[in-house]
Amino acid sequence: MFVISQFWIRLLGAGLSLIALAFFLNPILLGIRHAGCYVGTIICILGIIFFALNSVVAKLLQNIWENGFGHVVLCVFLGILGFSAVLAIIFSILMIRAEFHKPKEPTTVVILGCKVRNDGEPTLMLKKRLEAGIAYLEQYPEVSVIVCGGQGTDECITEAECMYNYLIKNNIAPERIYQENISSSTQENLENAKQILEQQELENNIIIVTDGYHQYRASKIANSLDLKANAISAKTSWYLVPSYWVREWLGICYQFVFG
Repeated sequence: MFVISQFWIRLLGAGLSLIALAFFLNPILLGIRHAGCYVGTIICILGIIFFALNSVVAKLLQNIWENGFGHVVLCVFLGILGFSAVLAIIFSILMIRAEFHKPKEPTTVVILGCKVRNDGEPTLMLKKRLEAGIAYLEQYPEVSVIVCGGQGTDECITEAECMYNYLIKNNIAPERIYQENISSSTQENLENAKQILEQQELENNIIIVTDGYHQYRASKIANSLDLKANAISAKTSWYLVPSYWVREWLGICYQFVFG
């Protein structure tokens, strides 16, 4: 009975790792490539190897453990692995909490940029951010909006211009829209947005519109710039969530280490 149970546990583990692998490979096949895809892919492949070749892996680990230097290396590796798992859980809790930090009163909206299609139209992810912003702007017609994002090497126009055009097409008055069109990162998005707030004498209390997984890091950057940030979160396509979630863990670590 123990052998049967162990077999099914290994099969289940390998199967779940394989399913997870599909989630990380899918964005790559769609042309979406970032660190979250690659790190997630590596983790899933290691999971498949561990469960599918459990007896071989167990014997290999035992041999390493019995070697003096290998024992130290394995202890360090397991320590790093455990620490990383704890950080991932903590980051996930913070990310989920930030996603639902709703605004209590109307104030300036800041829509963070995302990739633009070759024809100058917003990608699906950017479109969802814009739609989330439009819903709020329609509810509060007195509110201004700052659209953020420069032009990447593979983009025909700036992300800010793309968003401006989309908002105009959806009946948002042009005098309500300010373009921040030179940034290339979330940090620069918010630094330049702050300059616009000061130039236009708008309050430093803002509403950040971005994907839910991105709200925590964006809000921390905003707070470091003395901006009070609330959140309106766009819905990320379900098949992209795992890779972008892992990417955000890496982004938070980078922010903590390098500021």
